[in-house]
Amino acid sequence: MKAYRLLYPVKIMARVLEVSRSGYYRWLTRGLSRRDLRDTVLKVLIESAHKRSKGTYGPRRLQEELAADNQQVGRDHIYRLRKEMGLKCIQKRKFRITTDSKHHLPVAANLLEQQFDVSTPATVWGTDITYVPTDEGW
Repeated sequence: MKAYRLLYPVKIMARVLEVSRSGYYRWLTRGLSRRDLRDTVLKVLIESAHKRSKGTYGPRRLQEELAADNQQVGRDHIYRLRKEMGLKCIQKRKFRITTDSKHHLPVAANLLEQQFDVSTPATVWGTDITYVPTDEGW
């Protein structure tokens, strides 16, 4: 109603939305509720914990962080506030080694020995095959 009060009379909007005009005007002058005040404080604490964790903590770990700051908050409440704030945690993947250079298998010879200048086209062909499926595996 507040956004449209300059376009339509409050009396008509109140009748259409089935609310009292006095209730609307009381709502305009009313301050924040206790829940809204607490949510404002929690949003600041959640944002600072989010930054301290470099964006990796989800609602469960944030709940533990807030409990350490003497703020008892439910996970769903944290989830709702994070959604309102647009905060999402970043999933860091575990580093996995994909190359085994210390093996005892035969290694192809380096025939070019880093000499990539050739006299005619299609004289030398080179490639890098990292993964090739075989009957024995990759």
